[in-house]
Amino acid sequence: MELGTIGLPEIIDAWMQQPGDRFMAEPWLESVLRWTGTTRMAPPLQATLDAMDVAGVHAGLLSAWYSPRGPLITNDEVAAVVERHPARFAGIASVDLTDPMAAIREIRRCVRDLGFVGVRVVPWLWNLPPNDRRYYPVYVACVELGVPLCTQIGHTGPLCPSEPGRPIPYLDEVLLDFPELVVVGGHVGFPWLDEVLSLVMKYPNFHIDTSAYALHRLPAELADFARGRGRTRVLFGSNYPMITPGDCLKQLGKLELGAEAQELFLGGNARRIFNLRL
Repeated sequence: MELGTIGLPEIIDAWMQQPGDRFMAEPWLESVLRWTGTTRMAPPLQATLDAMDVAGVHAGLLSAWYSPRGPLITNDEVAAVVERHPARFAGIASVDLTDPMAAIREIRRCVRDLGFVGVRVVPWLWNLPPNDRRYYPVYVACVELGVPLCTQIGHTGPLCPSEPGRPIPYLDEVLLDFPELVVVGGHVGFPWLDEVLSLVMKYPNFHIDTSAYALHRLPAELADFARGRGRTRVLFGSNYPMITPGDCLKQLGKLELGAEAQELFLGGNARRIFNLRL
């Protein structure tokens, strides 16, 4: 039975990619592909839509990727997909940290002209923790435009240093410096769950998405948090195509979220945090 046929509330996937050959050829993907059994073949867009339909995913937030060597998925490539399927996708921008003024202009273009709903920078890709000065123009632009900053927390699947994903002191300092900045930390934050949860309780604008994890593999303390006091602070994400939303959601029932917490986790929190109008 397809997940979409069993009465789940509206599902929004907070972390997806529609990669092309350029992204899939990156050498650092090797360990991730080995763990997940994914090939280097870029999925066609129809395969992405099919994977969403099988899982009952109403909409996905598609991320651009910029690296120190240039764009891996450009903002315009994301915009083209969103334009083809505006009811199914919203765009998450990315920028070059080494050119601050160009980054600010690009974020403004993406939000104001293309309708993007957030900005993502992946710290391990740059080997720069999020309190590095090169991020700060991005944070200013996000606050100015009223969109969340999406980042990665925790260890890295790729064979790159994990230290930039450690929440304390790096993200802690950012949240202190920018109290108006809304931050969504993706990929759970393992092995620093105590640090992650301490920041979520300390800062009302910090949230967690569960991308890159099948739900039955979520750390117990995060699952407990999502059931109770953190039910407005945890979002569903898959990290497609590295893991499909269907594989993530297979054992959703074992989380025992309850009706309200499940609705918020699967879509309500994302709709509110990203101000979605899909």
